[in-house]
Amino acid sequence: MTSEPHVGLTGLATMGANLARNLAHHAIPVAVHNRTFSRTEKFIADYGSEGPLSAYESTADWVSALSRPRLLISMVQAGAPTDAVIEEIIPHLDPGDILIDGGNANFRDTQRRHRSVAQHGVHFLGAGVSGGEEGALNGPSIMPGGDRDPYERAVRPVFEAIAAQVDGTPCCTYVGPDGAGHYVKMVHNGIEYADMQLIAESYDLLRHGAGLEVPEIAACFEQWNQSELESFLIEISARVLAKTDEASGQPLVDVILDAAEQKGTGRWTAQNALELGVPLTGITEAVFARTLSALKSERVAAAGRLAGPAPGTSRGDETLVDDLGHALYASKIVSYAQGFAQMAAASQAEGWGLDLGAMATIWRGGCIIRARFLDRIREAYGADPALANLMLAEFFAQALERAQDPWRRVVAKAAEMGIPAPAFSSSLAYYDGYRRARGPASLIQGLRDLFGAHTYRRIDREGAFHISWSGDGAENEI
Repeated sequence: MTSEPHVGLTGLATMGANLARNLAHHAIPVAVHNRTFSRTEKFIADYGSEGPLSAYESTADWVSALSRPRLLISMVQAGAPTDAVIEEIIPHLDPGDILIDGGNANFRDTQRRHRSVAQHGVHFLGAGVSGGEEGALNGPSIMPGGDRDPYERAVRPVFEAIAAQVDGTPCCTYVGPDGAGHYVKMVHNGIEYADMQLIAESYDLLRHGAGLEVPEIAACFEQWNQSELESFLIEISARVLAKTDEASGQPLVDVILDAAEQKGTGRWTAQNALELGVPLTGITEAVFARTLSALKSERVAAAGRLAGPAPGTSRGDETLVDDLGHALYASKIVSYAQGFAQMAAASQAEGWGLDLGAMATIWRGGCIIRARFLDRIREAYGADPALANLMLAEFFAQALERAQDPWRRVVAKAAEMGIPAPAFSSSLAYYDGYRRARGPASLIQGLRDLFGAHTYRRIDREGAFHISWSGDGAENEI
């Protein structure tokens, strides 16, 4: 490595600080910078002995310290703060330098920034970084998109060195042009939303449907994590459920306010699916469920006013525990199938040429949604890169078939008991809707033609048709 700093990183909040330490642990010299210099000083005081780290107060000194072509990583908050950092850095850069945004940016913002930065001759990459605090330090999943040549020449060796490794393969690959990297990270987060909602619904059903105590539910999740459901989120669900609140002696989950927050990536995923015309039911329901949970005061008032079954606490149907494992696995497959279908649609619309099998490969380690069956997803797209829907792959079609009866029982029991299960229900509805050769949309088209003259297509011949509903009732080809 050069004696000069090889990488410059600005933004020393949790993710940025841990990524800088990760770089240093791999003997990659890092020049760190933060808007507030006191944080930079504290970072060096705490971690400066861990590797080749140096600190700079001014942007000019920080940029000047880097070897050329400069490689700079911004790890600041998405939105206006990222724009402010770019605006501050650009005047100090030279053509050929490389600027990377490693935050959770909206991919449309990344496309805009890519165009803007290119006017200065500077290369721009938008890199999704997943894995949270631990992943950033010990090996995240990295999803870089933007200018490919500088990525291959200068960024790839750095990113592959610090990324998580699975079977000797780095959990990092070039995703595609302009905003492709941040787009894939957005969909990753959308799948994460659905995964977490399914887990929350499983907990709710185990507690108020099957009547299990919280420690028993923790044990159930631990058992699931030894099965085909093995995943990071299942693993940490068991840890959270097993945690006791020191102040009250109650399970921690009982003293946490039941109002889920969100930072926007799930909402962006749902909005983009609507724009693309992709049925993203599970992820969208997960976003709505968080929004509904935030209406705490309204829910408290409604609890004493609106009729319905009261969730129980006594021992219920013991078969529900076994059924839930199957229903969770099937619904999880649907969530991934919808997310990958959305990426395929976006790839075609944006001209990105996404390799969906490669996305499954880099999600096997480091990231939040890492799970055992990602290898199966990789195999499915390896066998058929043009696979229309993940549910059609032999492995997943068989898994969904095996889950049929328990999946339907779980959704039915949840409705009977008055326990909301929007992610389970919408996943099953999507599956049933997708597998039907003919559905009820013909009536919708007839209605649209009657009140709005929107026309309809026939199953027996080509063309668009309209009925003269207010006239002689004749059908006319338009």
